[in-house]
Amino acid sequence: MTDFSKNMINHIDTSQASRRKFLIGSGAAGLSAAAVALIGGKEALASKYKANEHGDVTILSTALGAEREAIAAYQLGAESGLLSKGVLDVAVAFQGHHKEHADVLAATITSLGGVVPAAPTQYNFPVSQLKKERDVLAFAAGLEQGAVSAYLGAVPLFDNRDLSAAAASILGDEAMHWAVLRQALGLNPVPGAFVS
Repeated sequence: MTDFSKNMINHIDTSQASRRKFLIGSGAAGLSAAAVALIGGKEALASKYKANEHGDVTILSTALGAEREAIAAYQLGAESGLLSKGVLDVAVAFQGHHKEHADVLAATITSLGGVVPAAPTQYNFPVSQLKKERDVLAFAAGLEQGAVSAYLGAVPLFDNRDLSAAAASILGDEAMHWAVLRQALGLNPVPGAFVS
């Protein structure tokens, strides 16, 4: 790790910490669960950030919940019988990304001394509104857009800056999913220069 990285990890802006507390308290700090895919050396990180782990674990747990929801949503779409072969292949690939994110998030939570929350047994998806392929694509695009926004909000909130970098990487993956789904819907895949 470079001196610059070490300095970044040790620096916590007080305005970010305040915003972090607000988002954790409001439950708005949900991630898309891919936020930790690039983290290496989790054991070393666990001991180094023991004092600040509670907030980071809370964010990671929320992200894990969002990833599990995405996995279930793509499963619903895959089993709906509404997706053509090419679209089904892409949906299954995206689901695979979310599964990888969820696995890494769960492992990171454990390595930081947290408890991995139990997965819900069911989700409240708008099943009655999914009548054709376009409906499933729009539903998935909405979930991916939400994931992009959640990761965007979470990136500056981690005490552990390595988690911020990983969340930014996952943000990129979610943004690509969203762009592909928008393209499949016949929409501009990149509607603006910034995401929110």
